[in-house]
Amino acid sequence: MKHIDNRRTYGEHLTPVQIFERYILPEIRGKLSEYIWVDLFAGAGNLVLPILEHIPQDERIEFFEKHIYLFDIQSELVDLAIANAIGYGIPQDIAKQHILQWDTIRNYPIFLLKLGMPVFHITNPPYLYLGYIAKHSETQKYLEFFQGENEGYQDLYQLALKNDLKNGLQNMIYIIPSNFIFGFAVSNKIREDFLKYYTIKKAIIFEKDIFEFTGTNVAICFFEKKVEPKQEALTFEGIKINKDEHKRLYTLDPKTHYRAGGDFEEFLYQYRARKPLKIKYYLTMEEVENNRGELAIDVIDANKFNGKSYEKMTIYVNEKLYNKIISNILFVRTVDTGSMDGRAGLYKIRDVFGVDGILVTKDTHRMHPIQIFINKEITNEVQILLKDYFNMILEYFRELTDSDFMTTYQYSKSKYTRKYLGLLQVRKLISTFPICDLNDKDMKYFEKLIKDGVAEDLIKFMNERNGRTEWKLGY
Repeated sequence: MKHIDNRRTYGEHLTPVQIFERYILPEIRGKLSEYIWVDLFAGAGNLVLPILEHIPQDERIEFFEKHIYLFDIQSELVDLAIANAIGYGIPQDIAKQHILQWDTIRNYPIFLLKLGMPVFHITNPPYLYLGYIAKHSETQKYLEFFQGENEGYQDLYQLALKNDLKNGLQNMIYIIPSNFIFGFAVSNKIREDFLKYYTIKKAIIFEKDIFEFTGTNVAICFFEKKVEPKQEALTFEGIKINKDEHKRLYTLDPKTHYRAGGDFEEFLYQYRARKPLKIKYYLTMEEVENNRGELAIDVIDANKFNGKSYEKMTIYVNEKLYNKIISNILFVRTVDTGSMDGRAGLYKIRDVFGVDGILVTKDTHRMHPIQIFINKEITNEVQILLKDYFNMILEYFRELTDSDFMTTYQYSKSKYTRKYLGLLQVRKLISTFPICDLNDKDMKYFEKLIKDGVAEDLIKFMNERNGRTEWKLGY
């Protein structure tokens, strides 16, 4: 129970030695004697101490004294790291001099910068999101860290990055939540502040569990300080690991807050219709109560799922709400189910649930099926066209970017990594549907392109209509 409490209080997730051996050691093996190897959030020391395994036995003590410093805020972890160092042949008294209890977020150990050798920081820092910190009494002590010059940051790991930036470190290897690369508002500020000064040489992105007690999606990021600060697009090799490993080039552009998957966001911005459809989410119980009547309509209760299906019910409403519900036939599934026919996208309510509406009887939830209500009266046929357009563009970018613009939802044994599509992304993609901009001739051709299902042809058509240059991707 104590370890669970520590994870909640400190955001600690101890790193397996195998992570160091497989992914980090090959990148540093040839320069072990060139740096002081430091971990400011060392835990058991598994990201630095294994270096000793690659130092001859008779040279280890001298190497340790010249090249290794470890820190952790928890005394029991400091003791564990000291015990591990002893296991590598380091005398206890020497180990205690270089493995120290220290709150490195509050008080950066600047003496490291005066030892006459460059510091290389390898770490798995604490992950605690500001929203969690604020809601739990045991973590509220960290709120002070997010004030002053740190206001706007969203996680403890971001403060660790900021501290290294502030102290001018040249090289760092961080195991951090992959939202640093893929996140929206949660990471925009740290990316914009940090990537002005540092480039990412390489990233290893995990879409499977690597820690025992958390499903946090993580990446190993290899950072190197730029010669001079510059807001510029940066490109690096990423290795994505799920059921297998595959490489791809990532381009992070300051125009999209250095967020990977930015090509999808760029599409949403560039292709917004002149007269976009606007939507609202959710049929709520409050709206039903305010529009009681005698017309019966079958719905599912989005708040009552028994593990296999949603509970069905009949509600009685007035003509106005009846017509609103019956004329909006689509819902959005924001989360992949794991099956190929249950991926995030737009679906017809009756086809999936056998009813005409999706009612929220309690709190709204972004991961429930959500009925969408369009501000303009359009026929069922046009709504089906919207559905097909939406899903076609979505799948095109999922294939093109390996779904990098979406959030990894849950690790599973399904054929693909399950992802979450944000409601703002849904809204923006619907706003690119150019139905109100098309004349009859263009409409017929538009329908044909969607029926043919070739997204490249559809995008080319949209380019030509709007006089844009051909769509080019950063991947």
